[in-house]
Order: sequence, then structure tokens, then C-alpha cells
Amino acid sequence: MKNILVTGAAGNLGSAVVQKLLDSDYKVIATVQNEDQLKSLVRHTNLEAHIVNLSDESETDSFIQEIITKYNHIDGALMLVGGFAAGNIEKTSGDDLKKQYSLNFETAYYTSRPLLSHMLNNGYGRLVFVGARPALEASAGKGMIAYALSKSLLFKLAEFINAEAKGKNVTATVVVPSTIDTPINRQSMPDANPDNWVKASQIAALMEMICSETGLPLRETVLKVYNNA
Repeated sequence: MKNILVTGAAGNLGSAVVQKLLDSDYKVIATVQNEDQLKSLVRHTNLEAHIVNLSDESETDSFIQEIITKYNHIDGALMLVGGFAAGNIEKTSGDDLKKQYSLNFETAYYTSRPLLSHMLNNGYGRLVFVGARPALEASAGKGMIAYALSKSLLFKLAEFINAEAKGKNVTATVVVPSTIDTPINRQSMPDANPDNWVKASQIAALMEMICSETGLPLRETVLKVYNNA
């Protein structure tokens, strides 16, 4: 049985990913931010959940070492922690940048860094980041500059990981959704057609595929999951 870490497990995407992995017979180690999120998770014999502050490097490293010791091999990590903030360059302060950098980049970096060493030693691993379309398209990102800049770093991080791990069966993949069909997005964009958006369950299926035998030959992968948005 493969052991997969899922951060941000209580979110709309995280809960769909956790359910898909459990349905596909993976062992899931999940992280959440607080007790309320912990209680919201499904109950399953193959799910183990922890409250971890992933913006704290020391706490994150201790947690990663703990699960490595317990399970001996962590086969994949799906790093779903993140958040959004609007604002163009004129309205985006340094503090705004730091908040988004911490939330979208540092949480992923602090998680993936110790896992990369572990996976290289084991000769297998799948690291999956969630990118963002505005990080790839300036016209889409100009009104959410802190968010887009922080997400753009994940693409470069994946490139560095793939360069370091070349030939060692350890890969970094960036999944790039367009608008995800969630209750919040439907409420905030009532005039949009949600049929054009991507469903959390569809992203979850792709992430499971990356971790499966089907995804074994994938290398340096950026998956643009846009649907018709």
C-alpha cells in the first residue's frame, strides 16, 4: 500500500482528494489547521490526520520526520495548502506579498524539502504542487499580483526538483486548475456558468493518477486543468 501525504485536507479540493485516495486503497496521512477541520474529515481506517502549522519550518520538518520514521516510505505528497488574495501592483503591499508567499510557497517548500531527500534515498516519490493560471498568464494575474507571484514560484521549484532528481524516479508535478466549482465560487460569481469550471473530483482523479502506476512514466509535468473556463 502506498503512503500519500495530503496537506490542506479539509478544503474543498483536499476533501475530494482524500476521498479519492481512500477509495483507491491508499494510506492517507492528512494535515489540517485546527480542531474544527480535524473533526470535519471523514472517518476511515486508512486515514491518519494531524494538525500542523506548515508555515513553521521547524514544526513541519519534525512532522515529516515523524511520519517517515513511522511509515518508512512516503510515496507521494499532494500539497494543497494555499489561499487567494486580489489586488494589482498599486494596491499590493510588501505585507500582502509576504502573506501569500508564506501561504502558497513556504508551506509547499517546507513540506517538499525533507520529503525530497527521503524520496531520493528510497528511489521513488511523487511531489505534486497546485499552481494557478494567473501565474502563467500575466493578463489573468495582473489583478491578483501577490497570489500570482507566490504561485509562480511553485513552477520553478518543480523544475529545480526535477533537475535534481533526474533519472531517480522522483518527480515534481504542477497541477494548474482554472476556476474550481465550489459553493464559494458559485456565490461570488453568480453570472458565470459553473459547467465551464473544473470539479474538485476531476482534479482529485488526476492527482491519484499521478501517484498510480499509470502515472509512472510522467516527467516534468504541468497539467493544465482548465475545462472550458
